[in-house]
Amino acid sequence: MSDRIPGLHHVTAIAGPPQRNVDFYVGLLGLRLVKKTVNFDDPGTYHLYYGDEAGRPGTILTFFPWAHAVPGKAGSGMTSETAFSIPADTLDAWKQRLAAAGHAFDAPTERFGERVLAFRDPDGLPLAFVAHLVAQGAVDGEAIRSFHSVTLRLAAPAQTARLLTDLFGYEAAGEEDGRLRFHAPGQAPGNIIDLVASEARGRPGAGTVHHIAFRAHDEAEQLAWREKVRSFGLFVTEVKDRNYFRSIYFREPGGVLFEIATDPPGFTADEPADALGTHLKLPPWLEPRRAQLEAQLPPLRIPEMAGR
Repeated sequence: MSDRIPGLHHVTAIAGPPQRNVDFYVGLLGLRLVKKTVNFDDPGTYHLYYGDEAGRPGTILTFFPWAHAVPGKAGSGMTSETAFSIPADTLDAWKQRLAAAGHAFDAPTERFGERVLAFRDPDGLPLAFVAHLVAQGAVDGEAIRSFHSVTLRLAAPAQTARLLTDLFGYEAAGEEDGRLRFHAPGQAPGNIIDLVASEARGRPGAGTVHHIAFRAHDEAEQLAWREKVRSFGLFVTEVKDRNYFRSIYFREPGGVLFEIATDPPGFTADEPADALGTHLKLPPWLEPRRAQLEAQLPPLRIPEMAGR
């Protein structure tokens, strides 16, 4: 049983119209829609999961899309950027793809020795590509490999830094232009967390991250983490069944909502690998409402994945 968090499991954000969300993440970015389900706490809306071909932990970006969601703005106590790893020699190809689609992006910069291309999704969610020398993944070409990192905006980064190092086992990896970097040992995807000091308050809404989730190998390890978080002086929820993983939630000292999610059972729990994301999947307790929910949810057209 590990006493260190290896990295991110998934990131969950809020979006506007679901079709626009699918068109961007599948049609432009080339991620796979690995699960089409509903928000278990608000089943009248979708919960869409994007990732690599197999939906591996460390590649999963999920959305709660509300067609009429009010735009949000990242601020203190929130995640301000989600970055993807791409092969080191593909940044120019991504610039060309975004430009061809008429999608704006910032001029490339350098961060901790790596080239970074920052842009936003159609709802304004801050994203970045990082040309990463050890970008992982089984797909050839310029495809997104996994998460690279997330950036947290905090009024008092030192408290969150202590949680990352003293509780999660992350290591301080330097400071650059006011950005503090922490790195989980090993080469698991999404094993970098950056902290930036910010007093400015944000507001949740479309284009903001709802929570970030870290990995636990299994349920026994998750329960051990639950006790560790409690002993750190933080309130943590009971275990919640999310069908594709088990989850616990707590707010770290800076206010960001953290989740620890199990790797199993994974997205093939209710449909085969070659059919991931093709049908609306509901947990057993919502199956009696299927007809009602299918009538309520807008139809989705899944585009061909870009570059495939």
